[in-house]
Amino acid sequence: MRKFFLFPLRLCVGWGFSPRLLSLIGAVALVLLRLTVGWHFYSEGIDKRDAGNWSAAPFFANAKGPFAGEFRKMVWDADGKLRLNQNANMYSWAVFRDQVAAHYGFDDAQVRRAQDNYRDAVSQYEWVVSENATELEEFELGRSRIARLESNQEEKSEKMLRDGVTSLGGQRDTIRKEWIGKAAPALKQIDAIWNNYETAQNALATTEQAESRGKLRLVKPRTARIDTSVVDGLLPYFDIAVGLLLLFGLFTPVAALAAAGFLGSVFLSQYPPSTGPTSSNYQLIESMACLVLAGTGAGRFAGLDFFLHLIVRKFWYAPDPDA
Repeated sequence: MRKFFLFPLRLCVGWGFSPRLLSLIGAVALVLLRLTVGWHFYSEGIDKRDAGNWSAAPFFANAKGPFAGEFRKMVWDADGKLRLNQNANMYSWAVFRDQVAAHYGFDDAQVRRAQDNYRDAVSQYEWVVSENATELEEFELGRSRIARLESNQEEKSEKMLRDGVTSLGGQRDTIRKEWIGKAAPALKQIDAIWNNYETAQNALATTEQAESRGKLRLVKPRTARIDTSVVDGLLPYFDIAVGLLLLFGLFTPVAALAAAGFLGSVFLSQYPPSTGPTSSNYQLIESMACLVLAGTGAGRFAGLDFFLHLIVRKFWYAPDPDA
């Protein structure tokens, strides 16, 4: 029974009960590798969190290769259906108007000003749609063509691999980019309305209200089970958590495997990799480094896993009173 409860901890700190014989230089190299990868993840997470407006959307939107379609689906409102639906926008803004009033405890004057902000946002939205009417009409007419391309993507990818015809994929991507380009200016302006609306509603709070309650975020309605409206909020803290675990050498195999999986997904989103500073080969190399850290239980060298590992060994080999 004792081993049953110790089993998860044993996996988290390293499976082998005694690390394989390594030279001092090898152990130091593993520690330096763990600290380097840990610092990279931690600093990346801090930068993303402090940026405030960081988003994975451009990265997912520009994905290529056989998995490009799956990554593009993770972009919030990738096809613009929600943002080009006036009723959906008005509903989200109305809900936020009421939420911000309740959050800060607005008085009657603040409630009226919040309603004015709502009307201004709707008016701006209608102006954007009117100004881009021709492009948006062409964009909507192109939906069926893009849908056919996406539905045949898997079949065409297999044909490209079989026949070595890579130009078909490039043609499809070009058509899709041209289609997105027709609505891009309008969607960018609508995004700005969302951001400005959130700022304007929070700005109605007095200094006392803002300090006591904190800023209220305008949560975007999810357009997929997992999209960038979720990823953008979680990924900075994922990076920070993985970085700290690796820096302190705590639960190193788990943290390193999580990092390897994340970096592996980055590599797959840009497959095949190009050359130069933007190549995804760098993510693949760091992913392999994380697998080395996981496989060697590198947190047991100058890390907190060393102490956890001692505890596991002590109780694992102790006589079992239930035996």
